[in-house]
Amino acid sequence: MSDYQTSEFEQEYDERVIEIKRVAKVVQGGRRFSFRVTVVTGDNRGRVGVGVGKANSVTDAMRKAGDRARQDMRRINMYESTIPHEVTGKVAGAKVLLKPASPGTGVIAGGGVRAVLEAAGISDILTKSLGSNNVLNVVSATMDALEQLKSPQEEAARRGKTVEELKPFWTRRRK
Repeated sequence: MSDYQTSEFEQEYDERVIEIKRVAKVVQGGRRFSFRVTVVTGDNRGRVGVGVGKANSVTDAMRKAGDRARQDMRRINMYESTIPHEVTGKVAGAKVLLKPASPGTGVIAGGGVRAVLEAAGISDILTKSLGSNNVLNVVSATMDALEQLKSPQEEAARRGKTVEELKPFWTRRRK
């Protein structure tokens, strides 16, 4: 594959750097510094991945993180421009609550949560970050919550109802 085709392939992903942090390892002669970069990659159509890269230079760490994020991409269940149901994700001390929102609401989220949701292609959602505000754990908790989402068809079958009966209240037709 030529360089042109490779760069064209990589262009279809929405890649966002969430955090660049200098970390230290204590060795006999003192501290040895390196950089840890957290990147979120998504296709804006329901696939998203998070990658962490660590290296002595920021550029190498960013390249590693981007590669890992593309390898880690997972499909999430969406309902139009939002999520099908409310869900909470937990990682370590961080908790993230995701709630579906009516069309036109926008992404009500902060920092890493916003980056993950926008890269996934979700444009109407309400969120609340609870507990720890460690960026890496908050992003991981967001991914945990997104992985818990069930498709409307799957949930309707589980409950023995139709998808129309389960549609969120704002999408039902008023009579």
